[in-house]
Amino acid sequence: MSIRPVKRVVAATPHTEGAGVKLHRGFGFGDTSEFDPFLLFDDFRNERPDDYLAGFPWHPHRGIETITYVLAGTVAHGDSLGNRGSLGAGDVQWMTAGSGIMHQEMPQGDAQGRMHGFQLWANLPRALKMTAPRYQDVQAKDIPEVTDDDGTHVRIVVGDFWGKKGPVEGVAADPRYLDVSVAPGKTKRLAVDNSRHAFAYVFAGSGTFRDASKPLAVQTELVGVSDDPTPSMLGNRSLVVFDSGDEITVSAGDEGVRFLLVSGRPLEEPVAWYGPIVMNEQSELQQAYAELQNGTFIKHR
Repeated sequence: MSIRPVKRVVAATPHTEGAGVKLHRGFGFGDTSEFDPFLLFDDFRNERPDDYLAGFPWHPHRGIETITYVLAGTVAHGDSLGNRGSLGAGDVQWMTAGSGIMHQEMPQGDAQGRMHGFQLWANLPRALKMTAPRYQDVQAKDIPEVTDDDGTHVRIVVGDFWGKKGPVEGVAADPRYLDVSVAPGKTKRLAVDNSRHAFAYVFAGSGTFRDASKPLAVQTELVGVSDDPTPSMLGNRSLVVFDSGDEITVSAGDEGVRFLLVSGRPLEEPVAWYGPIVMNEQSELQQAYAELQNGTFIKHR
């Protein structure tokens, strides 16, 4: 087995989306080839209701899948197909936009006003860009969890891991999406298929990701960021991009470390992207926006 070296580290940067939601973006709306098949990753974590209650009113999507994972608070959603629902703490929604959908997402805080969740966009291959839209809403109780002898705890949102399989199925990118907690002072190796792109996103605790000779520290206080793959100190909301290999290694600090570990098989297709619509060719993108204007965007009802 070969340990994946760290290619680079970036700090999620502040952004405002929707009707004024303040969040932090790990990557998106640029060259995302090193994350293929993933396009965008946002961390919407806030304790000020004024910074998130305006939400994400009605907007279109085509050609992608959106994955929403809620840790605190709730997200109410509705769409042009008539679906309505609410995601609570620990819940996941995997939405396949396919040929086109209009939807909205409206966050609400918990009793203390806290809101925390993640949204990941996965690209659809050319053959499935115009597939029928669908939802997979998964409650927290239905997400399998496993704890190793050393205290390492993993929630398996998508994919197979340690003999268990996540509840989301039929996803084009065949991804693995794990919520990993490593106990204080422990070092853990986690397998990642060598054919996949992979990244980790640290959001609690502290630790180091390293290969045999190059330690990479990640801790909760934001103290800086660098494209140098082996800086001495990084902070919370740090996104670690891995190079090729069969596994990653993480060593937890005194408070342990919790992070998302996401990997997927690259599509290696051309990307034509503007806003919430992602196609393969510019002509397809132009057609999609023309259809939005003339009222023919929705193909399945």
